[in-house]
Amino acid sequence: MSDAPFHHLPVMAHEIVALYEQVPPGFVLDATLGGGGHAEQLLDRWPHLKVLGIDRDERALAAAQERLARFGARLRVYHCRFDRLDEAMEALSIESLSGALFDLGVSSPQLDVAERGFSYRNDAPLDMRMDQTQPWSAADVVNGYPADQLARVLQQYGDERFARRIAAAIVAARPIESTATLAEVVVSAIPAPARRTGGHPAKRTFQAIRIEVNGELDALPAALDAAIEHTVPGGRIAVLSYHSGEDRIVKDRMRSAATGDCLCPPELPCVCDAVQTVRIVRGVPRTPTASEQAGNRRASSARLRVVERIADAPTRGWR
Repeated sequence: MSDAPFHHLPVMAHEIVALYEQVPPGFVLDATLGGGGHAEQLLDRWPHLKVLGIDRDERALAAAQERLARFGARLRVYHCRFDRLDEAMEALSIESLSGALFDLGVSSPQLDVAERGFSYRNDAPLDMRMDQTQPWSAADVVNGYPADQLARVLQQYGDERFARRIAAAIVAARPIESTATLAEVVVSAIPAPARRTGGHPAKRTFQAIRIEVNGELDALPAALDAAIEHTVPGGRIAVLSYHSGEDRIVKDRMRSAATGDCLCPPELPCVCDAVQTVRIVRGVPRTPTASEQAGNRRASSARLRVVERIADAPTRGWR
């Protein structure tokens, strides 16, 4: 394993730090701590805040602890996936949160370390595990899934319009042992005219397989619900998403919390006892500035959604 530094260039850092100026004192959850870029700026800027950092990548946790050592007890870390928030809070005796931040997807350091197998730009074993302790890897998906199941993964998590062609080509080429071979197979399965636009032809396939290996979207709804539940009134939950599947889930869970899943017609008062737990801070998601997108390619597809926790109150009268 490479011992290169785990650098992290945080996306929309200025906007995110500003969101937490007025939240109550206490712990802000960084649910995807990574290299600690966002956490460092939050701790530097707001002395009333502490950070609970969780991540499934042990290497990222170690790098963040080293980077943020100067903050002492204001940083607490726990190795887990973000849908195990209850476990992390209980283990560290943290009773409530003043806010939460989710920076979804794969981090630049994970992409840049070739042997992690996340990138179609490097030749490496098929891995893609964010948590290196889990036994399941990209090799199991690529070489084990039947063609119809593989096609569903590519369609659902990659929005890949040539999913069936790619899945059939992968099955025919088995066993596939490296990222370079997988990328070649994917490129060969896509019609030549379609290869000329939209970036590297394999990027959607790699994204979809990574999401499947790590169960990223499966874990997200419960993780968001738990973060909202544990956040005190006045605290804020912010989410950076990078593709449509993530953003749909984030929008759905935030809307659910903002309406209490009220089933009543919009033009009538609520009579179903729905309970609103958050207010949406901004209806339209924010996006990075043009200059940030130019300087950080990962920022180009980012969407930021934010809600603020309120005291539980009936939906009646809110609409």
